[in-house]
Amino acid sequence: MADHDDHAASREGVTTVQRSDELRPSKGAGVRLPALAAQVDAVPAGGGAVPDVSITGVTLRAQDLVPGDLFAGLPGSATHGARYAGDAIERGAVAVLTDPAGLAEMGGAPAVPTLVHPAPRSVLGGLAATVYGNPSDRVTVVGITGTSGKTTTTYLVESGLRAGGHTAGLIGTIGIRIDGADIPSALTTPEAPALQAMLAAMAERGVDTVVMEVSSHALTLGRVDGTRFAVAGFTNLSRDHLDFHPTMADYFEAKALLFDQNSPLHARRAVVCVDDDAGRAMAQRATDAITVSATGQPAHWRATDVTPSGAGQEFTVVDPAGGRHRIGIRLTGAYNIANCLVALAILDAVGVSPERAADGLGNTRVPGRLEEVDRGQDFLALVDYAHKPGALRAVLTTLRRPGRRLAVVFGAGGDRDPGKRGPMGAVAAELADLVVVTDDNPRSEDPALIRREILDGATGFAAEVVEIGDRHEAIRHAVGWAGPGDVVLIAGKGHETGQRAGDVVRPFDDRVELAQALEDLR
Repeated sequence: MADHDDHAASREGVTTVQRSDELRPSKGAGVRLPALAAQVDAVPAGGGAVPDVSITGVTLRAQDLVPGDLFAGLPGSATHGARYAGDAIERGAVAVLTDPAGLAEMGGAPAVPTLVHPAPRSVLGGLAATVYGNPSDRVTVVGITGTSGKTTTTYLVESGLRAGGHTAGLIGTIGIRIDGADIPSALTTPEAPALQAMLAAMAERGVDTVVMEVSSHALTLGRVDGTRFAVAGFTNLSRDHLDFHPTMADYFEAKALLFDQNSPLHARRAVVCVDDDAGRAMAQRATDAITVSATGQPAHWRATDVTPSGAGQEFTVVDPAGGRHRIGIRLTGAYNIANCLVALAILDAVGVSPERAADGLGNTRVPGRLEEVDRGQDFLALVDYAHKPGALRAVLTTLRRPGRRLAVVFGAGGDRDPGKRGPMGAVAAELADLVVVTDDNPRSEDPALIRREILDGATGFAAEVVEIGDRHEAIRHAVGWAGPGDVVLIAGKGHETGQRAGDVVRPFDDRVELAQALEDLR
């Protein structure tokens, strides 16, 4: 998961709002607690009949509780959520859902009706969907998963939907957009109660189609349970999240929950990029997938005649009927052709033709994804979110050109898959001329040890490799190194506006730091 601040940056033409009632629909009549208990096979603490109270909302977070809510106290990695049940009740919770350990944590007779279930997380999504009126039956929901490209593809789909006359919502790593209003987000996919509330709020505000990123964590932890997906898109699969998934096979199976016909989460339509082995396997798993390829693989949607165009590229899309469509995007890199094909196939599946989508795709920009920072310098300076070996290779390959030098500044997150650190160092040293290894979000780990693991992978190449732990100074070193025509890439954090070390998050935005370093060159 990415670390984010509490506020989203304003962007041209977009309204930014705080976390507020934008996350919830207006309060309705509610659902009776006995009906919810019967739906999820939960029993009342102490036995007897389930008290007949009305539930108008659901939350996991006591600080977000609205009077009339059911509070879900779930087991966590560090503490049990039921520890906060008392606070939730003081704030107006009218019922609690927890497990036997949570009931013991609450101690004594509960002050409000309490339902007990052996695995409350497994039923929470469906319960929340019921409370909020099954919002995915009222809006078309598109889910996009994959290791890389989820954020860019959701932005492309959202832009295409708007160009096609739809009122669109977006949920993802950078934040949530409800008909043009940005809301900060700390998770790629929100927890189940918050997700159902967001979908209901979007439906209430007239949104007809929602496109959302769906992480493997979300699929494994039940965050999208209760959501009915109209279309699912798959971008690619490479090494990531092996701190959470024991193997790549397990990682693949988590993604497959959106596509496997035997999964309760499987979407009605599937769009799969078949440019890697995992994509081809996923297409087989989905059985009736709409396939796309940017690399010449047999597929329903294909890209040909790719040419650079200004700050982006143009290409011809060949659709399943053999029709040809010339598309221009303001995004570089072969991988963004693949992302665009996934978006076009999804848009077609929901009724937006390539011709109608084209203007939207052509104007799509994604914060922190190869985002240029220009202060009049005579070299190219960019910020990108690439924080795993495959993504770093794709970005550096895109930027590498004969006759121009390339510098990359990056680190690796603490408390995340340590096995990717050495490979990231190797990729950087293979493709760049200057590699500056610095700190990312070290979290609870020793940042020097993280850097050492990256540096161990960066040996044996011709690149100049420098270790500068202070990210501020690392960025300045790369900027000072660059000459006319060179490229400087600050990788790993992208749109993030904070740096986490231990329990402290300090303000830090690569885009701001890079801009200031460039200003100071003048």
